[in-house]
Amino acid sequence: MHSKISSGEAAVKAASTLPIIDIAPWVDGHNHEGRLSTATAIHAACLEFGFFYLDITSLVAPEEPEELSRLARDFFALPQDEKDKILVSNEDGARGYQRLKENITLGLADNQEAVDLYRPVENPDKRKLLWGENQWPSIPGFREKYEAWINKMKALGLIVMHAMAMGLGMTDAEWEDLKAQVDDSFWILRIIGYPPLPNDDQGISCGAHKDYGCLTFLWADATRGALQVFLQQQSPVENPGAVNGQEGNEEGIWITVDPIPGCIVCNIGEMWEVWTNGLYKSIIHRVIHRGSNYRVSIPFFFEPNFDTKVAPLEAARRIQKDQSLITEGHHTSKQVRKTVYEPIVYGDFLRGKVRNNFGYDEGEYN
Repeated sequence: MHSKISSGEAAVKAASTLPIIDIAPWVDGHNHEGRLSTATAIHAACLEFGFFYLDITSLVAPEEPEELSRLARDFFALPQDEKDKILVSNEDGARGYQRLKENITLGLADNQEAVDLYRPVENPDKRKLLWGENQWPSIPGFREKYEAWINKMKALGLIVMHAMAMGLGMTDAEWEDLKAQVDDSFWILRIIGYPPLPNDDQGISCGAHKDYGCLTFLWADATRGALQVFLQQQSPVENPGAVNGQEGNEEGIWITVDPIPGCIVCNIGEMWEVWTNGLYKSIIHRVIHRGSNYRVSIPFFFEPNFDTKVAPLEAARRIQKDQSLITEGHHTSKQVRKTVYEPIVYGDFLRGKVRNNFGYDEGEYN
């Protein structure tokens, strides 16, 4: 069962599956107690899971993402030569359509096709990776509907960032500094189509990975049993799809994360891991779609500004210092955790990830 967390509860309790957090107090802007409770819940969810559901019914009408799904299906149903008119190779190697199995995770081709859109840039140049122009399907209403969604997700990104800042105990000045790192977010929107896995496939629709940015807001159609999240814990989990597993040197369980009406799935990316000096962890996840239907998912990635230098935040370091207090007899000393996360320029990090995803060498695109 999913445990719903209302805006009036103080924190997320340890749960067998992911918590649901209502963003409404941050949308209306007049309920300080509710905002604080939501911020506390998000902080606890980031510490415990790295994944959670966001109830966005106060921000988004249910028919909006359903219309996006319909438009996506209309595009993916087009003949291959029509879809190929907006191939990423026509632009900057990143913006546009990718054919089935062109995206690579952990060296293996993903059983998906997709359209990728990025924040528009000044002085576009398609010879430079990420620096071209978006390619939009010619389907009537497609661009209009998706741009409206992008604007809502950008607004939601700033809301969640502010709530997380509050949950971390940041001062107003510290929040303003953090806000300045994301207020021109180099956002990414992916529109992904997953056909059923063929019988002879190695079994992965999208390989196990961490999201490498800031915040992911995932809307997916009603398909169940496809998205799986890896939790590093040994205790039993009341989740029908839970299976034991191992990723690298870590043992844990894979749980299924199914769609909930009115909610999106939110998870933190690697930049939040850096900002919090490891206090929050970006969590491995994958997609294995064995159903008979064609699955559509629409993740929006709210990212730092392209030139942001992401470095550990003092608010996170304060929490870590408090956690490292130890008592030895009558003596109390502080063990200050060393910084283990070096600063990262987000744009450079993103370029490296995109090159790896498409198997580009250094000679392809500037």
